[in-house]
Amino acid sequence: MLLHYLFTRFTIVCSIFSLPSLATGQEHPKLILTKTGVEKIRAELGNIPLFDSSLKTLKEEVDAEIALGIDTPIPKDYSGGYTHVRHKKNWIVLQKAGVLYQILDDEKYAKYVKDMLMQYEELYKTLPLHPKTKSYARGKLFWQCLNDANWLVYVSQAYDCIYDYLTKKERKKLEKNLFRPFADHISVESPQFYQRVHNHSTWGNAAVGMIGLVMDDQALIDRAMYGIKGVNLDKTAKDDDGGFLNKDGRAGFLANIEAPFSPDGYYNEGPYYQRYAMYPFLVFATALNNVRPETKIFEYKDGVLLKSINALLNLTDANGNFYPLNDGQKGMSLYNNALVTAVNISYHYGSQDKGLLSIAKEQGRVLLDDSGVAVAIDLRDGKEQPFDKKSINLSDGANGQQGGVGILRNDELELVFKYTSQGSSHGHYDKLSFSLYDELGEVLQDYGLARFVNIEQKGGGNYLKENKTWAKQTVAHNTLVQNETSHFLGKYEIGSQHHSELYFFDNQNDSLQIISAKEKNAYPGTEMHRTMALIKDADFEKPLVLDILKIISEKENQYDLPFYYFGQLITTNFEFTTPKTLKTLGEKNGYQHLWLEAEGKANEGNTQFSWLNNRRFYTITAATNPSDEIHLVRIGANDPEFNLRRDAGFMLRRKNAQNTTFVATMEAHGSYSPVSESAVNASSNIASLKVVLDAEDYTAITISGKSGGNRLFIIANTNASKEARHQLKINGKEYTWVGPYHYNQIK
Repeated sequence: MLLHYLFTRFTIVCSIFSLPSLATGQEHPKLILTKTGVEKIRAELGNIPLFDSSLKTLKEEVDAEIALGIDTPIPKDYSGGYTHVRHKKNWIVLQKAGVLYQILDDEKYAKYVKDMLMQYEELYKTLPLHPKTKSYARGKLFWQCLNDANWLVYVSQAYDCIYDYLTKKERKKLEKNLFRPFADHISVESPQFYQRVHNHSTWGNAAVGMIGLVMDDQALIDRAMYGIKGVNLDKTAKDDDGGFLNKDGRAGFLANIEAPFSPDGYYNEGPYYQRYAMYPFLVFATALNNVRPETKIFEYKDGVLLKSINALLNLTDANGNFYPLNDGQKGMSLYNNALVTAVNISYHYGSQDKGLLSIAKEQGRVLLDDSGVAVAIDLRDGKEQPFDKKSINLSDGANGQQGGVGILRNDELELVFKYTSQGSSHGHYDKLSFSLYDELGEVLQDYGLARFVNIEQKGGGNYLKENKTWAKQTVAHNTLVQNETSHFLGKYEIGSQHHSELYFFDNQNDSLQIISAKEKNAYPGTEMHRTMALIKDADFEKPLVLDILKIISEKENQYDLPFYYFGQLITTNFEFTTPKTLKTLGEKNGYQHLWLEAEGKANEGNTQFSWLNNRRFYTITAATNPSDEIHLVRIGANDPEFNLRRDAGFMLRRKNAQNTTFVATMEAHGSYSPVSESAVNASSNIASLKVVLDAEDYTAITISGKSGGNRLFIIANTNASKEARHQLKINGKEYTWVGPYHYNQIK
């Protein structure tokens, strides 16, 4: 695979440098919207409903901005402040106005773009670095180079659209005083921002490359594709989030495709930042495809850019929201503009997957370019098909060998199992963590990030300190915490060296989907092996979640296993006490942010905890010992500025244990109607959950339902081969099977 990458990259290099020039005679626009595309759009206008409605909406927005007049204020604010928001709005309106000029052939839009660009030319040559000093790489228009790069990615498209409207003198003025200095600042003057593999530098590469394509500037194109020549950065330097700036020396657009994407299209920073990075990835790739088709950029690394869009869409819940793995803001969804871009470009330049048309229809708008008109025409012609999301396992790492994310789906229930690499500087310390969803939303949550994006009153809209002290810490996730210490000591230097290992994944059985992975480095001397399954059973209203977490350690430890839920506690089968005065569960590693609201002792055999949320009941049943402790916790301690949500958690604690196994089930059942004031099926249907065998090679679980029927689940802990034959005697009865697990009904 490495040889394939090198060969493909060599081919691109050769194709670029074999061209006598950058097609200097090529007509504008040529980046995203093309001359051919404009002709097709004009011919179809009035006959493509989704495109026509998208055009109408965009025209109303831009006309309103033109009526307000142009404002390019002197920069002074963080995210959310007026100057930040205004310049951000300007880059969007400039791009849209350029598109309107091409489609409607109305000079007022070209004049508006020209006038604003001339104002920016006057402003930019007077600007020092932005006055806010928080960023590791300050911009000039914005407090960080990242937003400057955003601006140039969009504005390069506007410039492309009015290129021929401007005189040669006007173009020379803009390029000399605005565009080239702008590109230089975010690249050669800010190598710590530009010269790395990260979503920040992807934006930078795309910005420099796209303006280079418009201006036929070979030096900028080369800088975008391969990074800055002759730059050697400090290998130990870090960014604001604690990630290394350029530890491996890789840089440029091609490196940013090679390293973060797995062969399955998973992006190592997680879906929230994949969504953010997909826009520059795809628009620059589209520009390269249109201006330099010889590069075959959409075929690079086995077509991973287009493949990644399918992966990204699979990382959404039933409501289209992205799973908040690593740093991820909840509520970000496929209705975001970047996903409109992704769906349109993937459909037009990919294999015309008709399932993407149904996503575009849901989004309710298309791009006003070549790809958008193609989508709109095929939607008009009734070609859409459902986008079918099934159980899927997405590998992580450039070669697909650094863990991954498994998503189990069955009857509107979705289980997300994370066993990835660290995820760059946006990664969390949560190996073998999981979250659970149904069609109503989150059932057991991943907290996501601690940040109020673009809300100036909350830390300038930037990451809050609680992102490090809480959200990244292991105890903030539904996974094992040993001795109240985060995985890898909560240190990026350690975590970035390791990843979990897939044990097996099986989605071939409609009644049982399962994933299993191991983690050997989070706690030196301790191995964690977690297996999670979705089991569809006629005796249960919804598929049952089975969770087996086996721990083997060199010494005795304290083990905590939290489950974070939404809603109202309904009932437990254990007694607990509530303190008159709240105290924190611990002093560091995230424990300082947990209020201890109640505590008790677990039962011999089974402990049950039920709650109500979104008018549905849920129950966790755990196999426990009388020495196990139960803690009912709530997030929000040591948070005087109320930066954290006050969400609740149920925690199992097992002290003085060396080798042990946590086993639990999770049920969704029944409903409550506040109108009829009736509760239906409000109690768990599990009568007992037992560990009947727990040895080095095998762990066996029995599940008994209240309505009758016993089920036996066995996992082979040391042999994951699909062909391996197993024979095992349990309580005098012999069982044989093939493969890493066995499940059946027993008498």
